[in-house]
Amino acid sequence: MAATTLSPELFQALHEGLVIPAHPLALDGNRQLDERHQRALTRYYAASGAGGIAIGVHSTQFEIRDEPYNLYEPVLRMAAEEIANANINRPFIKVAGICGPTDQAIRETEFAQSLGYDAALLSMGGLADWSEHDILERTKQVAAIMPVIGFYLQPSVGGRIFSFDFWLKFAEIPNVVAIKMAPFNRYQTIDVARAVCYSSRRDEIALYTGNDDNIINDLLTTYRFEVGGETVEKQIVGGLLGHWAVWTQKAVELLEEIKRVRTNGEISTEWLTKNVQVTDSNAAFFDPAHHFAGCIPGIHEVLRRQGLLQGIWCLNPNETLSPGQMEEIDRVYREYPHLNDDAFVSAHLAEWLGEE
Repeated sequence: MAATTLSPELFQALHEGLVIPAHPLALDGNRQLDERHQRALTRYYAASGAGGIAIGVHSTQFEIRDEPYNLYEPVLRMAAEEIANANINRPFIKVAGICGPTDQAIRETEFAQSLGYDAALLSMGGLADWSEHDILERTKQVAAIMPVIGFYLQPSVGGRIFSFDFWLKFAEIPNVVAIKMAPFNRYQTIDVARAVCYSSRRDEIALYTGNDDNIINDLLTTYRFEVGGETVEKQIVGGLLGHWAVWTQKAVELLEEIKRVRTNGEISTEWLTKNVQVTDSNAAFFDPAHHFAGCIPGIHEVLRRQGLLQGIWCLNPNETLSPGQMEEIDRVYREYPHLNDDAFVSAHLAEWLGEE
């Protein structure tokens, strides 16, 4: 199959900024795929106003690729079916998470392409012994099949540190359309933004935040560098986030509000407070107090409270909430009621579950 590229409509939407939730995995009490709730989640994201989904990613649990689960293909297929049936009247990007050595990455990319996915979020985790050159070559092979979204993942959850030169070469790869920056580190985030600004493809690559610890500040910041005597600016225009897998409808409202203030230049200090509120909520969900051990169950717990999941089960039975994490989720619900979309979910849940 010939290489696919983004449609002009999706390219424009990606560069204007989208809310792209990282799609979780719905399981039942026997840790088997719960198709009803899996489909309901996709319907929720479509109805929330999100600009896309990313599935087969960390929030979907990397173990979906393993024996005896073999869930990678079913969950990608279900999500594609639900998006096709949702009659979404706006640009909506379907992003497939791609992992593993080159052969596996190509196999997953070709499968995603066959289902009509628009872009590959290319994980560089699990390749600790690979050189930067080897990872760039792998990226070129995937980008020859479909558009690539690069992914800078923090080392504490399996990522690694890359050089500025790596990102400069990465940005020059044709069909790289965006980079998700999730190092949870200001220095490394600047490396990516600066590399893209220095690249000849700077206008073809959208910057997205994956920094769940700094979402609002990322979205409000203009990166400005002097490149060859010219001032070059880039903004982080949207987010591809596990955090946005919950309270998604409010995240859509938030990004639209941020777009308005970016346009008129009237950014008040109140946004710094909002950033702390979102980061504090994220701390409850993602569990940095225990090195992110409870990050997926934390997302599940919010969705369970809303009725979008039956429970917080993960494929790995040892993956559960950390001590005190439930109480922290209780606290952020109490302290930041304006951030949750419980009323929106409650109004539509029966419809998404196929009960109406």
